[in-house]
Amino acid sequence: MSTLYAKISTDWNEHFVGYSALAIILSTCLGSIAVMLTMMDGNAFPQMFQVFLVVAACNAHNASILTVQKPKTVLNLLIVSILVSVLVMFASLLY
Repeated sequence: MSTLYAKISTDWNEHFVGYSALAIILSTCLGSIAVMLTMMDGNAFPQMFQVFLVVAACNAHNASILTVQKPKTVLNLLIVSILVSVLVMFASLLY
């Protein structure tokens, strides 16, 4: 796993500007799908907490790009954003 991360990180650093634009689209699209699936289950506290987690993760990633953070920080936040969105989607589909 560490070699895959190293290869992705090296490529990410070389093409940071192009990947940043794609990463914003990816993070936002996955986040919106996760929120939609969560809200289809209702609007009780557990669903609102899941929406909060997805929105916070996606916003942290987008803000890191807009505030010109280091490429490694942006990549790590993208990975976190994707993982949170996918986990919430699976939780919504299985719950």
